[in-house]
Amino acid sequence: MSPGEKLDPIPDTFILQPPVFHPVVPYVTTIFGGLRAGKMVMLQGEVPLGARRFQVDFQCGCSLHPRPDIAIHFNPRFHTTKPHVICNTLYQGRWQAEARWPQVALQRGSGFLILFLFGNEEMKVSVNGQHFLHYRYRLPLSRVDTLGIFGDIVVTAVGFLNTSPFLLGSPRLEVPCSLPLPRGLWPGQVIVLRGLVLPEPKDFMLRLLDEAARAPVTLRASFADRTLAWVSRWGQKRLISAPFLFYPQRFFEVLLLCQEGGLKLALNGQALGATALDQQALERLRGLHISGSVQLYSVHH
Repeated sequence: MSPGEKLDPIPDTFILQPPVFHPVVPYVTTIFGGLRAGKMVMLQGEVPLGARRFQVDFQCGCSLHPRPDIAIHFNPRFHTTKPHVICNTLYQGRWQAEARWPQVALQRGSGFLILFLFGNEEMKVSVNGQHFLHYRYRLPLSRVDTLGIFGDIVVTAVGFLNTSPFLLGSPRLEVPCSLPLPRGLWPGQVIVLRGLVLPEPKDFMLRLLDEAARAPVTLRASFADRTLAWVSRWGQKRLISAPFLFYPQRFFEVLLLCQEGGLKLALNGQALGATALDQQALERLRGLHISGSVQLYSVHH
């Protein structure tokens, strides 16, 4: 498979939609499949030094006239005497009662990572790994199909995730980490890793282990020489000829799609190639080991 070639269709339960990097604000995009409990939106960026306010809106449509309902309006305000955050809902052109938090948890001139986690009855928000607020729904979450970002904010990445048994804050995701593959791999199975590259990275390694803890498949990213390669258990290395898409302090998504004859690789939504592995070898794989200069947020397999 050559770089740029599209991957085979993958069930929605694994991939929601590709991450978006450096969108121009104001930015409005469709949320594929809409929102539902268990989805999560990750927003990475920076608050400019002179920022007054910005907002993240989870909208019921994207029309300009009439203005769509906004199920969730997240609005940090920095220009007031006491900076604060407002959450609210716009219904049929009218704002409802404001919910206010007296602290912002964001600083002008600093970077941030905001996670919006959608539960059955409320949205939870964490900022830089710390829980910040929760907001109870006033409109059905199923109506939300659009994300809007406006105001004084620089966005470096937007990610659309599904929650899983292995998710943020889980001790099982502390790097290095090992996760089981009880039934091995089979055609059509997908492994998806999402996380953040650390500020001064050295390398990143994903290894698939057999019953004897050998690694028939290793994917290695070297930040020193900016190369991505498949490495065999005999130490043979085959470089992946594609742009190096790992960047310090940047969100990443690695996807491995199991197919007859081997594994296909995609990074940040871009197909990068494949490695050969027969079906018996795939079925004998029993573990996933991740190490290196990254912080993991979710693993699906």
